[in-house]
Amino acid sequence: MSIRICHVVGARPNYMKAAPLIRALARFPEVQQVVVHTGQHYDFNMSDVFFQQLGMPEPDFNLEVGSNTHAQQTADILSRFEPVVQRVQPQCVVVYGDVNSTIAAALVCAKLGIATAHVEAGLRSFDRSMPEEINRLLTDQICDLLFTPSEDGNLNLAREGVGADKIHLVGNVMIDTLVRMLPSSREYAPGVPKRFALVTLHRPSNVDDFKWLATMLETLNHIGGEMPVLFPVHPRTRKGLDQVIAKNASGANLRLMEPLPYLEFLALQQAAEFVITDSGGIQEETTYLGVPCLTVRENTERPVTVELGTNILVGHDLERLRREVKKIMGGKAKRGQIPPLWDGRAAERIARILAGKSTEAEAFPAESTVTGQR
Repeated sequence: MSIRICHVVGARPNYMKAAPLIRALARFPEVQQVVVHTGQHYDFNMSDVFFQQLGMPEPDFNLEVGSNTHAQQTADILSRFEPVVQRVQPQCVVVYGDVNSTIAAALVCAKLGIATAHVEAGLRSFDRSMPEEINRLLTDQICDLLFTPSEDGNLNLAREGVGADKIHLVGNVMIDTLVRMLPSSREYAPGVPKRFALVTLHRPSNVDDFKWLATMLETLNHIGGEMPVLFPVHPRTRKGLDQVIAKNASGANLRLMEPLPYLEFLALQQAAEFVITDSGGIQEETTYLGVPCLTVRENTERPVTVELGTNILVGHDLERLRREVKKIMGGKAKRGQIPPLWDGRAAERIARILAGKSTEAEAFPAESTVTGQR
């Protein structure tokens, strides 16, 4: 008996999580797969080129929602995804991470009685001012299978009253992609300085605060006086930087770059002396690579990168950021280790669970009878 699985992706971190699972499930002949791209990330370097480099199949459906407010974007995905589900009639829909596409697709399926699986479940920052935290909390409450990347995810879910039968500790699927692509990435960093720092910023709480962003730019410029600083600029960040630079905040020692495709960025991460970021995924990747990471956030939903890995939370304290950079440059970088099950095989574990559940009616009904809302 076949099982039809629908993957929903919308933003670049989703692609890195979905690619290895799509590949792993392809080994099971009884599994049919459909890929839905919501279009939440829609420019070439943020979307299309990721599909190409990761070897993902072209999406079967593109909802083309584009950018908008959180409410409008979520509403657009809800209204556009529902008819796709009714047409495809999957036995299971897999959602990834914590973006608006994640909660919107899970909510559609909950209303229609379709089983859902959440990849990267259980992560918590305990900061409900973050839209991603709301997405994570709600998605985990309405999904049927929860695949966690680390033990803290299991503990968080148990604390929230989620049944143990739903929770599966499988490891980190983003690391699956990193492990697979690492050898290919080495040819993508020609002409970079021998020693350099790498910066990414994109969170609204950082880049929409122009006063803080101006001070951050001055701090990065100061670091750039000691070591080249490469800064691929997210489209959202570009708007703020343009305003800050226009008001004479110095950025002369920074190398501002366009957003980079996955392989190019991975090559820079691997070669960097250290990384300054507010990205969750980069906290994980630097931990695996053993590259020091300074995170300009007050909290993280990935505490394992701090407890075991190379990550240090510096918050918005830019004096502390300078001190930590000085330590790294002085040869006193934090040493870390790779967390358990971050071994490049998380997708295989998930695929076995999904394929093994294909005949269990309580998880995936044998014949979907979706016709409208439950």
